[in-house]
Amino acid sequence: MNEPVRSNLATRLLTATVVAPLILLLLYFGPAWAWFAVVFASSGIGAFELFGMTHPNDRVSRTAGVALTLLVSGVLWQWGMDARALVTLIALIPFAAIALTLARLGDVRTAALRITAAVFGPLWLGMLTFLAILRRDMGADGPGYVVMALMFAWFADTGGYFVGIRFGRHKLYEAVSPKKTIEGFGGALLGSTIGALLAHFWYLRSIPLLDALLLAILAGLTGQIGDLGESLLKRSTGVKDSGEIVPGHGGILDRIDALFVTSALVYLYVRWR
Repeated sequence: MNEPVRSNLATRLLTATVVAPLILLLLYFGPAWAWFAVVFASSGIGAFELFGMTHPNDRVSRTAGVALTLLVSGVLWQWGMDARALVTLIALIPFAAIALTLARLGDVRTAALRITAAVFGPLWLGMLTFLAILRRDMGADGPGYVVMALMFAWFADTGGYFVGIRFGRHKLYEAVSPKKTIEGFGGALLGSTIGALLAHFWYLRSIPLLDALLLAILAGLTGQIGDLGESLLKRSTGVKDSGEIVPGHGGILDRIDALFVTSALVYLYVRWR
């Protein structure tokens, strides 16, 4: 293992050692509103990074994009089960995106990109709020469902990282993410599966084993789409990392790109199951 890889790995491990216990303490012993505050702040930071890529020279539009994202997060937290609130969001966010772009016209050639980003960003980033709703609404199992969603995303990332470094030979999607390999993708599926086994046999015994395994496979597959989607966004806007807030990982979006998918997946499972 070469020196840059060793250094990156050490930074990743140090970050995880500090952050993971704090997350677990807050999930299992803190009030639901405190966990929502963490999710709310993470959504805002992610929005700041996203709109920094899509609106790099427009501080006003970036601020508006962050505000819309926080609005979506707040509405989901407060009225997430009210169909009227959800329909209102779906109706108003596109209108706000068009109005914002008309007010901050700039280069007409990028207007379509900025309108699309202003619609997509708040709705996509707002889905992180499902982690807060799981913690609040699922009773004693709430923290366990959140941990499982986190494990699906982060164990897949870790499995893909180690297997890709050791065995990666065949490119997964070179045009979007040159470093990702098919072997690494297999490692990601293995990582999410380990997360499912830990959930069923350890901290979330109420979930059937078959359900946990199916969720893990689906999370591993769709989480890669979230990861590749963020890579595509960075590549298309000429950005290497979405930010520098997380040591060893880049920005918030670089670390939780797959988590938007896994959090929504676990939330939909508990609501429909």
